[in-house]
Amino acid sequence: MKPFERSTGCGLVRGELVGKTITLCGWVNRRRDHGGLIFIDLRDRTGLMQILFDKQVDANAHELATTLRNEFVLSVTGTVVKRTPETVNPELPTGAWELQVHKLIIHNKSKTLPFVLDDADGIDEELRLQYRYLDLRRPVMHQRLAMRHKIIFAMRECLNAEGFYEIETPILTKNTAEGAREFLVPSRVHQRHFYALPQSPQVYKQLLMASGMERYFQVARCFRDEDLRADRQPEFTQLDLEMSFVTQTDIMQVAEKILTQVFKTALGLDITTPLPRYTYEHVFSNYGSDKPDMRFALPISNITPVFQDTQLSFIKTTLEKGGQVGCLHVKQHHFSRSDLEHWVNQAQQNGAKGLVWIKIGPDGTFEAPVAKFLPPDFTQRVTAIIPSLHAGDTLFVIAGPHNDTWTQLGRLRLQLGHGLKMIDLGKISLFWVTDFPMFEYNDTTKKWGAMHHPFTSPQGDWENKNPGDVKAHAYDIVFNGTEIGGGSIRIHDPEKQAKVFDIINLNKEEMQRHFGFLLEAQELGFPPHGGIALGIDRLVMLLLGCQSIREVIAFPKTQSGADLMLQAPTPVTEEKLRDYGIQFIKEAKPTK
Repeated sequence: MKPFERSTGCGLVRGELVGKTITLCGWVNRRRDHGGLIFIDLRDRTGLMQILFDKQVDANAHELATTLRNEFVLSVTGTVVKRTPETVNPELPTGAWELQVHKLIIHNKSKTLPFVLDDADGIDEELRLQYRYLDLRRPVMHQRLAMRHKIIFAMRECLNAEGFYEIETPILTKNTAEGAREFLVPSRVHQRHFYALPQSPQVYKQLLMASGMERYFQVARCFRDEDLRADRQPEFTQLDLEMSFVTQTDIMQVAEKILTQVFKTALGLDITTPLPRYTYEHVFSNYGSDKPDMRFALPISNITPVFQDTQLSFIKTTLEKGGQVGCLHVKQHHFSRSDLEHWVNQAQQNGAKGLVWIKIGPDGTFEAPVAKFLPPDFTQRVTAIIPSLHAGDTLFVIAGPHNDTWTQLGRLRLQLGHGLKMIDLGKISLFWVTDFPMFEYNDTTKKWGAMHHPFTSPQGDWENKNPGDVKAHAYDIVFNGTEIGGGSIRIHDPEKQAKVFDIINLNKEEMQRHFGFLLEAQELGFPPHGGIALGIDRLVMLLLGCQSIREVIAFPKTQSGADLMLQAPTPVTEEKLRDYGIQFIKEAKPTK
């Protein structure tokens, strides 16, 4: 056997190897020196194995072992022996054995690490990201990336069985007019021209359908120059797929097969399919969100009729302007006055102009800051709409324009769910949201825009409807209050595409410049098609119970989009800028 030819993994040693000579490789996880005996916990990605250097067995190996410190990289050759009964560690799969070493090779030494790996959870995240290659040595990080691999592999196995081709699409692509802000890449050869990094493979996958591929998928890298948050990165990975000659139901069924395999792989759970389906109108009117967390029951109630003859001036003004009144009904919870003030402040931080709380007392009585303005039969009026209302319950009421008010109530609902521990954290809530509006009105520009994207197909007989009443063949999948994927049936008919462009006031010349290739493809035998994309980073984060997608990405960026390990982004030399025909504009001096 070669001096450091590995026999097996540290965490894979088992009883059948007792008495045999093997070689293990890895990092020193822990060292304990007992004079004539030195114990090392050797770590590789499979786990830990206790290594014994006995002066009586091999004095040279023992002497060399006195120099070992944490994170030294070793190869050790020795005999697997049983531990004595009192030293067996039942917490480790290898805890019944140890390796009695007669040969040690030190491949690399290590300085003192900038942080202790065992205590890394309490270390500032920026320091962990600066030394991400050290952070990734921790078993928990190995386990997360191993599970990410298994999940992606399960996706590939499922799609291969369903007859999909895995096809890569370009990273250097074209700047487009729609969607989020893109990253631009200057061209040295074509000066004053830029590539864009793809927000998604959207146009390419549609063109693959025009190519007759029929079933395409890709584990796709996507890029968006957006403000970051816990579940968003400037570069991310999605499972992207597209299908020809299919209905919305066909696509949902394929996505459910993928998720069935993923949940079985990650959690050992058998999810029940078909998954529940709710319309956008249903989830928004009941939960104030298109991705509600439905692990707890706290729906929004529309109590506008209760206030039709109100003397409350701010509600009266709201109703006169066409607004509505909604409330959250919290059952049997005692709120102190400071608790109630906290939730009023929270609602205002969410964007609400105000929040009225109303506590229901016995015999139809009620307590509220605006009690003298409420009708004597207020409780009876509300009970007609909310039959489950009882003494000891509390109503949180917001009034205003419908969409804004319901959005604010939706945020407050989620905050109450967390704050009052109403959410069953052991529950899985997985469902579809369908029938999204095709168009949304922009009060600033006074124009209609596409809610999804302008290539989404409208439903049914839509041409003679008010744009606000048109539904789209669009669908999202929601997991525990987070959108993990979405897609649509696409427009393949050029006449329908032109009518959609007219409604959303898109300049035809501009669209021709940006999407001319796709519009021409629609006139050259474009099949009916649709697709979906699942956010892999977000899905893995939720399955593993992590708080940020940075914990399931090998080399993520910070909240400001910086790579602390490589110190990127970086300035470049004037010479390199000249190669690309780029010159920075000098910043104007501030005026005094």
